Amino acid sequence: MNYGVAIFPTEYSISPADLAVGLEERGFESLWVAEHSHIPSSRTSPWPGGDVLPQMYYDVVDPFVALSMAAAVTTNLKLATGIALVPQRDVFQLAKQVASLDMLSGGRFLFGVGGGWNAEEMADHGTIDFGGRWKLMRERIEAMKALWADDEAEYHGDVVDFDACKVWPKPAQKPHPPIHVGGGFPHAVKRAIRYGDGWIPIGGRDGDFVSLAAQARAMVADAGRDADRFEISVYYAPADAAELSALREGGIDRAVFGLPPEGRDETLARLDTLAALRDQVS
Repeated sequence: MNYGVAIFPTEYSISPADLAVGLEERGFESLWVAEHSHIPSSRTSPWPGGDVLPQMYYDVVDPFVALSMAAAVTTNLKLATGIALVPQRDVFQLAKQVASLDMLSGGRFLFGVGGGWNAEEMADHGTIDFGGRWKLMRERIEAMKALWADDEAEYHGDVVDFDACKVWPKPAQKPHPPIHVGGGFPHAVKRAIRYGDGWIPIGGRDGDFVSLAAQARAMVADAGRDADRFEISVYYAPADAAELSALREGGIDRAVFGLPPEGRDETLARLDTLAALRDQVS
């Protein structure tokens, strides 16, 4: 089982560069960073994590900027969006950002994607049909796959539609960086089977991940895909040796620990503790 960390990088947290170096020095596999463009002051959408939305949601920096800083100071660390809000991003700009980061990092990008929960935030980006965001996300990902693979790409869907065009650079990873779909069971698994390469459930929300992972892999196999090549990553994984051992023995591919947006010294101390826990389980 691989181990990564997730963070909302802010102006008051450890810098992405320092965090990336700290992770690589301690043998962690990946860095995952969150995304929110803004939080509307008038909001009725409930946050799935509780009653009070943490301040870091308001303050998080752009994930591609943060990951570019991390890429520049590392050589092996994988760089991941956790998650990119595809319904809020222009398909051409997002395709270019993904391909550019993957190319410049030497093929180290993991594309975590999701549909989002904040209807008001999404509406400000022009995604008025909140219920239709899943279809929009699927079509944008399908369109980006064409943009990454083809010298002249075109896509004709119901909500994403464009004629032949040329977009470079192309990603280093072929045919594209792995696409990890965030969300709950079973809907996110179905989406990942249709257009992704892995599933990211959130720790503490979905229940018994070992049982769900087995069900997910069965769904993948029933769909005619190779279940062994379908990655399951538990986001905000428990920092507990017994629970991590159960995930590892249950075939979970990646445990991603959540970090609070703290300063450099506090964060590096947390990494030391998490590295010791990882080594105990491994």
